[in-house]
Amino acid sequence: MADCNVVVLISGSGSNLQALIDSIAEDGNPARICAVISNRADAYGLERAKQAGIDTRVLDHKQFDGREAFDAALVECIDGFAPQLVILAGFMRILTPAFVSHYSGRLLNIHPSLLPKYKGLHTHQRALEAGDHEHGCSVHFVTEELDGGPLVVQAIVPVQSDDTPDSLAQRVHAEEHRIYPLAMRWFAEGRLRLGGTGAELDGQALPPCGQQLRN
Repeated sequence: MADCNVVVLISGSGSNLQALIDSIAEDGNPARICAVISNRADAYGLERAKQAGIDTRVLDHKQFDGREAFDAALVECIDGFAPQLVILAGFMRILTPAFVSHYSGRLLNIHPSLLPKYKGLHTHQRALEAGDHEHGCSVHFVTEELDGGPLVVQAIVPVQSDDTPDSLAQRVHAEEHRIYPLAMRWFAEGRLRLGGTGAELDGQALPPCGQQLRN
């Protein structure tokens, strides 16, 4: 099976990036991270990439006159690596419609909630305040709707009575590190695609909630 070139976009510590890097060592995984791009020069994820021998680039959004100019430069940088897949791993930028359209069907994101619940920020706090019994994380294809694209896979975490936002976040992070590499591998193997009505796995339409995994 031919390699599937992947570019990962980050803004911070890169813990999900590390999980993706680690997963590529698995037997037969055709995913190959060819570059890691950050909008922040101090992102620790760049160091993780360098330690793994992966090309890195920094594109500081503050150096550009507006979001459209930054995204246009980002597209040019990404396309220089000719990726089949682009992965957002803690990339703290809202992307323009032109960027999303350019990578339609090959742009994945992970979000720390059971989408469509709790789009945006402070998801763990919001789940606790709502008295939810379950929380988790979701991998989805990116569309112009913020945190609203077709779902690929979700990991469900039970909420414990003594949970704090931090304790809940720790368990959700562990699940992120499980399902993001899984989704990347599915795509790299040609099993996952974005169809006309949503995400498809092995030629079958996934349910609106995606594939759900419980620990």
